Amino acid sequence: MILSIDCGTQSTRAILFSLKGDIIDKAQIFYTPYTSKKPGWAEQNATIYWKSLCKATNTLKKRSPEDFKKIKGVGVTTLRNTLVNVDKDGKILRPSLTWLDQRTAESEYQPNFALKSLFKIMGIHTTLKKMERKGHSNWIRQNEPEIWDKTHKYVQVSGYLNYKLTHKFTDSIASQIGYVPFDYKKQKWANTKEIFEISSKLFPIEKDKLPDLIKPGETIGTIAKEASEITGIPVGIPVIACGSDKGCETLGMGVTNSKMLSLSFGTTATAQTTTDEYMEPIKNFPAYPSVIPNHWNPEMEIFRGFWMIRWFKNEFALKEAQEAAKKNIPVEEVLNTLLHNSPPGAMGLIVQPYWMPGLGEKNAKGAMIGFGDVHKKEHIYRAVIEGLAYGLLDGKQRLEKRGNFKFDKLTVSGGASQSDEICQIMADVFNMPLVRGKTHETSGLGAAIITAFGIQAFPSLKEAVNNMVNYADVFNPIPENATIYKDLYEEVYLKMYKNLEPLYKKIQEITGYPEV
Repeated sequence: MILSIDCGTQSTRAILFSLKGDIIDKAQIFYTPYTSKKPGWAEQNATIYWKSLCKATNTLKKRSPEDFKKIKGVGVTTLRNTLVNVDKDGKILRPSLTWLDQRTAESEYQPNFALKSLFKIMGIHTTLKKMERKGHSNWIRQNEPEIWDKTHKYVQVSGYLNYKLTHKFTDSIASQIGYVPFDYKKQKWANTKEIFEISSKLFPIEKDKLPDLIKPGETIGTIAKEASEITGIPVGIPVIACGSDKGCETLGMGVTNSKMLSLSFGTTATAQTTTDEYMEPIKNFPAYPSVIPNHWNPEMEIFRGFWMIRWFKNEFALKEAQEAAKKNIPVEEVLNTLLHNSPPGAMGLIVQPYWMPGLGEKNAKGAMIGFGDVHKKEHIYRAVIEGLAYGLLDGKQRLEKRGNFKFDKLTVSGGASQSDEICQIMADVFNMPLVRGKTHETSGLGAAIITAFGIQAFPSLKEAVNNMVNYADVFNPIPENATIYKDLYEEVYLKMYKNLEPLYKKIQEITGYPEV
């Protein structure tokens, strides 16, 4: 029995998996994603992640005591680019700036004349400045120096939870995703002495404030006595290094090579593959370390991805929420009916889903175009889903072009993948068969797979994948729908950003939002 801890933006899950990849039991604890003191700010006190973990594991132990006793290994996978400042006693010093936080720091790095000239020739000087300003560690160091001075370790949420479980500041290489001094190509902390190791200059975090790193599948430590008393997990159970939630999702869908593409319908929507050689999905933007040791996950992402379902639900779906409450079913099930009331193409309403700027569209804002008097709530909802599909299709095509790939298998995971209607729209937009796993808890499954390998339950990671990944459904594209989507995507969607970008820039200049 494997215990996976999947800590996300909106909830934490504790999941018991068998070595066949079946969910034996699951407990999920929800919380508010973040608090915001100013527009663009998004903070979360990391204690909520730990308390939710403890509540979830105790729920499992109470509900499934015999299965809980069979746990042989624990794996932790968490949200990305959300770091925690802790003192020498492991006490949290301030709320974490989550990956959604858009505040910016001052630019301090001044390359010498030769380097500056080289950066300008390469066309990355401005990009590097913007990356530096996005560094949350830089903002804290500049605006709260007393907090930074007290900081003993600056760790990802995964590193914090691993510490709480084992009392060791050790984390997985595959969890180091964000604005930190990490060498993605070499998969290790950046060497500050190397002149071209720019991340160490942009994010000058002292080396002793960073955790020790090990490969996925290696043992971080064992459950400490104090952690056992709080979580209910038996003392001495090994805690295995896993990776980020998206990386674990990719592994959990069996995407182990560059012929397969993993679509993730989560808070952030992503298109991700796996390679055995380093390649940048966007020029000068790194491929993330894979949960498969010595591999990488090139990725295209929509930051405010299927979070948009939550946005739509909160802003427009009061009636549907009331109906769901009466029937005691999730609101999303009622929202699915809206997709039946609007035809493919949403009567010409098209959404560009950049409610937060993308990596290749730094000036982007969200947009809806094509409104007419026929449009109702159902058209808006369908256009949101279709817009996300267009954005992911754009990501797929960019990955194929950049890496000289040709994907022949498309997989899907994440919360929104539970919707047959959304999966069918994706299959139609991509005009490819779409495979869905037996469980939508694929991030937890990926963590269980690497944990099972780490405790040597299987002779190889390949064997672990073959035994634990199970597919359940295939969504085949509907030809007439695919034709409509192809035309809208190529003739309208792909031209939206280029035509709207000047207006997006003017909006930012006039309103000052978001900060740049």
